[in-house]
Amino acid sequence: MTETPSTTYAAAGVDIEAGDRAVELMKTWVGKASRPEVLGGIGGFAGLFDASAFKRYERPLLATSTDGVGTKVAIAQRMDKHDTIGRDLVGMVVDDLVVCGAEPLFMTDYIATGKVVPERIAAIVKGIAEGCVLAGCALVGGETAEHPGLLDPDEYDVAGAGTGVVEADKLLGAERVREGDAVIAMASSGLHSNGYSLVRHVLLTQAGWALDRNVPEFGRTLGEELLEPTRIYSLDCLDLVRRTEVHAFSHVTGGGLAANLARVLPDHLDARLDRASWSPGAVFSLVAEVGGVALPEIEKTLNMGVGMVAVVPAGAVDTALAVLAEREVPAWVLGRIEAGTGQASLEGAYAH
Repeated sequence: MTETPSTTYAAAGVDIEAGDRAVELMKTWVGKASRPEVLGGIGGFAGLFDASAFKRYERPLLATSTDGVGTKVAIAQRMDKHDTIGRDLVGMVVDDLVVCGAEPLFMTDYIATGKVVPERIAAIVKGIAEGCVLAGCALVGGETAEHPGLLDPDEYDVAGAGTGVVEADKLLGAERVREGDAVIAMASSGLHSNGYSLVRHVLLTQAGWALDRNVPEFGRTLGEELLEPTRIYSLDCLDLVRRTEVHAFSHVTGGGLAANLARVLPDHLDARLDRASWSPGAVFSLVAEVGGVALPEIEKTLNMGVGMVAVVPAGAVDTALAVLAEREVPAWVLGRIEAGTGQASLEGAYAH
């Protein structure tokens, strides 16, 4: 009688040993993204964070956020460059937390892939850890899942979740915004991590451009421009809160500048924003021109060069701009808060 060979997990496409090697490779990077409150190290079933520091708060509020990086991962995969996409992930998560004034404390990540290639997974986690360092938070844990048959061997997606804390009486938001406040823009580093389905459709599918195409307007290749990491603003925003009065922040992600700013406006106030106060980067005008994308469509899809917005009292403008200049964040007065119905609008034409 012929003995039937035993079926293994590896034969089904899941390599446990590769996962173990990936963990070993990422340990150094995770170790760099820590805080004094973190207990234990990588490899446990859960990350531990000492919450006793909350005792100094009168009424600590925990804030939480989760996000991914959308189809920007497709660019990283086509370029076989995986060590920056993690910074995008951190930026998407922690800068949502800081909008309410919360200090980001820790993050966890989730990586799903068709095949675990230890070096690739370690590169992704390296970027996440570097992003956490830039944000001042810890990377306390994560999960790498191998999904053969669901994802191709070279495909992966990343997601993350973060937790922060803010004193209740320092919570920022719409209830603090006042008529006469100034709106300050903080420049984005480029596309960040939103609108890539449109960008890929226009430049890669419609125009047929290759990622290694040199684009004079960028001063580098198309792929290099599209993979520019998201600017992380959390420490900049927290420094602003410490050094001057801030009423609200708005993280400019999916939906564009006006829609995201409207989320932190009370029903009786509007934000009027002046396009002439800045010139969007070349990537935004190029997508519009090559794809024939109308202005309203591109403004509700891409950040147009503004990644974070602060709403401050008119008397705090000079200090706020000085703080941001000191932190090397390009910033300018974008508009003002007026009586209205809770809307934000862009007016005029962009500067050239």
